[in-house]
Amino acid sequence: MANTKSNNRKKNGKPVDFILVVVVLVMLALGIVMVLSASSPSALSKTGKSYVYVRTQAFCAVLGLVLMTIISNIDYRVYKKFYKIAYIGTILILLAVLIPNVGSDAGGAVRWIDLGFITFQPSEIAKIALVIFYAALLTNNRDKLGEFFNGFVKPILWILPVLAILIFAQSHLSASILIVLIVSIMMLMAGTKLRYFLTLGSAAAVRRRRSSLYFSEIF
Repeated sequence: MANTKSNNRKKNGKPVDFILVVVVLVMLALGIVMVLSASSPSALSKTGKSYVYVRTQAFCAVLGLVLMTIISNIDYRVYKKFYKIAYIGTILILLAVLIPNVGSDAGGAVRWIDLGFITFQPSEIAKIALVIFYAALLTNNRDKLGEFFNGFVKPILWILPVLAILIFAQSHLSASILIVLIVSIMMLMAGTKLRYFLTLGSAAAVRRRRSSLYFSEIF
């Protein structure tokens, strides 16, 4: 009986999370429709074709689904072996926008990398790499996550260089906020005490309040 179950699992492979797949497909479809709605007038005026930009978006969506399928079939424990490389790679690719003729200016902020055949935001790659890094870091230190320094301060220290580059080099506040939220949720789910976050938030709020009162008295 046990052998039969084992054989069935091997034949069926990994179970598919149909809800997650449906959510991804719906979001992709909505994204393509939004790109078509927003870009078709400008595409028509610039190129004479309404579907230029949406075709690129659709191609990237299909490519993303193919990569998702491939990556989902890789054992997640494999990624753990490369968590240090993921962190170093994050720092390097975020700094790459400062390289002349590589970093691209858009809207007054240098936060894109232009390789000629493709243009992308390194912050998007950094999000994935940091998930891999923190998943391994928190797993390796799961017994210390209840401590203030080892479970709260040290993980936060690792993210500070990334935030510094995003804020001061790329002026990318939205990506910084999103990364902080992702890391915070991972830390809480792993076992970091919620009261540490509440204490830090309260201290920041008090300091901001005092600063506001100080400047109001001056002016």
